[in-house]
Amino acid sequence: MFAEKVIWITGASSGIGEELAKQLAKEKAYLILSARRIEELERVKQYCLQFTDKVEILPVDLSLNHTLTDAANKALTFFGKIDMLVNNGGISQRSGVLETSEEVEQRIMQINFTSAVTLTKAVLPQMEKNKFGNIILMSSITGKIGVPNRSTYCASKHAIIGYFDALRAELKIKKSPVNIHIIMPGYVHTNISLHAVKGDGKEQGVMDKGQANGMPVEDCVRKILRAIRQNKKEVLIGRKEILMAHFRRFIPSLYYHLIAKVATK
Repeated sequence: MFAEKVIWITGASSGIGEELAKQLAKEKAYLILSARRIEELERVKQYCLQFTDKVEILPVDLSLNHTLTDAANKALTFFGKIDMLVNNGGISQRSGVLETSEEVEQRIMQINFTSAVTLTKAVLPQMEKNKFGNIILMSSITGKIGVPNRSTYCASKHAIIGYFDALRAELKIKKSPVNIHIIMPGYVHTNISLHAVKGDGKEQGVMDKGQANGMPVEDCVRKILRAIRQNKKEVLIGRKEILMAHFRRFIPSLYYHLIAKVATK
């Protein structure tokens, strides 16, 4: 499914985005890798070139929304099309509601939600013209539940689900060939908690216990790619922590009792 498909991945310099690039390279995909850190993108590119001969780098800062449409237009010039857009870039949070500045809240929403909207709207018309497309959104289990000290992060992930559910319905109405896939990981062993922002915008600099003991990123990405192959509309990926999303839906009284306790572990 992925061979010779042009796949644009944001947040490709580390974590889930990096591993997606590596596994998709082995599938012979044509890759466009985006993030802020050019040297890290170069490192990922060199690895990927062992398996595929078409890898381009496109530095992007998702916090600068006014630059993203131009970035999408540049991405389209590399191979003449984009078959799959993976909206993976994001930032996490570790601060209470009252201690989080409005500027930090706006930055989180821009990076995690608004950037995905802008990039999707930029590439969607050519996907429809080419009669093929997949848009992948990296939400989170926190798109289904609310977790203490992650209020705006949760809001951004809830927003992803609501917005792209609505877009999926619009695409279905007009019989569009474009598919929407919403991925909701739980704890995955990446550095996301190290770089999570506090209320003043500074990085936390600490690896959370849940993250440290999370699913290996390689396993998570294999499950993501399988979900796309199977045309899953949304998928929860994780271990026992994803039970909280099911508790909230089916046994809300238990969920409300547990959430404050388990979130601190």
